[in-house]
Amino acid sequence: MSQVKVLNQTAIKSVMEMDRVIQSVEAAYIGKAKKQAEVWPMVFHEFEPETAELDIKSGNMVPESIYGLKLVSWFEENMERGLPPLYGTILVFDSETGAPLGLLDAGYLTGLRTGAAGAIGAKALARPQSENLLIVGAGGQCVFQVAATLTAMECIKTVRIYDGLDPENARRVSAGMKQKLTEDFLSRYASDSSAYRDFARKIDIRYEAVEDIETAARASDIIITITPSREPILKDAWIKPGTHLSCMGSDTSGKQEVDENIMARARIFVDDIAQASAVGEIETALKKGVIHPADILGEIGEVLSGQKPGRLSPEDITVFDSTGIALQDLAVAKLAIDLAEQKHLGVTVEL
Repeated sequence: MSQVKVLNQTAIKSVMEMDRVIQSVEAAYIGKAKKQAEVWPMVFHEFEPETAELDIKSGNMVPESIYGLKLVSWFEENMERGLPPLYGTILVFDSETGAPLGLLDAGYLTGLRTGAAGAIGAKALARPQSENLLIVGAGGQCVFQVAATLTAMECIKTVRIYDGLDPENARRVSAGMKQKLTEDFLSRYASDSSAYRDFARKIDIRYEAVEDIETAARASDIIITITPSREPILKDAWIKPGTHLSCMGSDTSGKQEVDENIMARARIFVDDIAQASAVGEIETALKKGVIHPADILGEIGEVLSGQKPGRLSPEDITVFDSTGIALQDLAVAKLAIDLAEQKHLGVTVEL
């Protein structure tokens, strides 16, 4: 018999602070670079093409003595049934005994870890003095990317948000961004803490929706793409020297958010070379011969750990291609379990 901590989204939201999430995801990337963690092959299955599918990402983290998986399913017809189309579950196990430790709703945690990843790419590869951030995609992930990037970067003064399918949505999101950041992220910190004061200062900036993506891209120091697009949204000619791009949306074969020719000018880093080559933003560039495997300079954990250099000059264009790996999910799940235990939240069940 084993005891398992079960955490729903409400419990998870109440304990997670973005700065600690970023630290946990950074540690996971570094662990992978140091061969102290590993990603296992991804499982993908379509029940019905582009209608019903699942994917399973799994891995092992040696220093934390855990392994586990995240299973995400998408059933589009659920919307007609009055059900969520997307379900995600994380399972965490003790790697010394095999005992299950936690069962967690993956929805909010996925938002947190994806936001953290985009910000880590910027922190590691963007110019430290970057002031202008462009988020391409105004869906549910947008606020996580803004919250994490403002946490990780010191000099952001303007956040621009673009929604190519629904400009009015971009206006709604940008108009409500500061309030959303305050309610969902600032409120997690103790009001007398330095983290609270620091984040309160960072979110007191300008937020604006943009419809002219070319002008916005040309003015940006950091661009984070987070869409399901299968056609390039950003063109090569729009990307000025010194720009950093965190490409977060491409996670299955055929997706593409940026012109593949950008890759030919960029210093490219990924979260996992095999996975990014197969399903990430670099997939198209590799298939078309715009870049070759040798042009992938390494994984982000190698930059974070000092094993490989990231940006070499202020003029470099840098790219972080993040397909999302299980180590991110396991890291934030373990953090949530530990924090919930300290605050006596969640439900413990015996199996």
